[in-house]
Amino acid sequence: MKLNNKKILITGADGFIGSHLTETLLAKGCKVKALSFYNSFNYWGWLEDIPSNENLKIVTGDIRDPHFCKEATKGTDIIFHLAALIAIPYSYIAPDSYVDTNVKGTLNICQAAKENGNIRVIHTSTSEVYGTAKYVPIDEKHPRQPQSPYSASKIGADAMVMSFYNSFGLPVTIARPFNTYGPRQSARAIIPTIITQIASGKNELKLGDLRPTRDLNYVMDTCKGLILLAENDETIGKEINICSNFEISMGQVAEHIMNIMNKKVSIIEDHQRIRPKNSEVYRLRGDNSLIAKLTGFVSNYTLENGLEETCNWFIKELKHRNYKSGIYNI
Repeated sequence: MKLNNKKILITGADGFIGSHLTETLLAKGCKVKALSFYNSFNYWGWLEDIPSNENLKIVTGDIRDPHFCKEATKGTDIIFHLAALIAIPYSYIAPDSYVDTNVKGTLNICQAAKENGNIRVIHTSTSEVYGTAKYVPIDEKHPRQPQSPYSASKIGADAMVMSFYNSFGLPVTIARPFNTYGPRQSARAIIPTIITQIASGKNELKLGDLRPTRDLNYVMDTCKGLILLAENDETIGKEINICSNFEISMGQVAEHIMNIMNKKVSIIEDHQRIRPKNSEVYRLRGDNSLIAKLTGFVSNYTLENGLEETCNWFIKELKHRNYKSGIYNI
């Protein structure tokens, strides 16, 4: 199913990945209803950066409200469900809010999709559900390990989605991106943290544990994967990784960024950025063979290309954005 001219709802469209997905789908000629989290300022997050488009309708609301979800999903052909609380450190101190948003919010979207005609749903999961790798590369059969309240809430959300497929035949796909990075990413993530600290002139980087490895994906590759999964009916009822099948340590990422920005700085360990001992995910390297088999997915960006694009964007935007590089934001 090609998405051109389709009516699409994107939850979490005001966020990092969601805003890029919104732009990409508009470029394909889709009619996009972009959901931004309701606030009294009528502020649309990263959607503020997207030029007005006759095919773009921005609505504000909250996926925690089932009545809103039922109304928002009416008349749509497909739902990309990205809205979620994602900051792992904050889940340690506010776990209840993660259940409300990630589990209950996902239930509301699935129920609304069911009641409004079994709308196709692409639900966005996370590689954090796997926890520290028991084997690599990590395929979709890898055990789930809830090593943080955040990952537990996403495991619950994924299970809720699959229950609607098994119980009601709701046409769902669970897309599981590994670590996505790029322009517009939150300052709490490690790559923007490194870039913004260096760009602000600091000679010491305050970082957490540099040993963990991650499978990094540039945001446009993640969007590409989401769209390919939506266009292929063979992905219905499946959980599918979006990843590069490559891993790199956070220490190596810091070195790459220093080289791109042509500045060598020292790194000091900031204890408040260290996860609890049994909560840290030490190794993630995904297996992308399933998405490649079903859709022909291949990454368009190398790590070097993606990091360079990201560095350039942040350096340019720091002049206009209030990225608080000196504050650790959980």
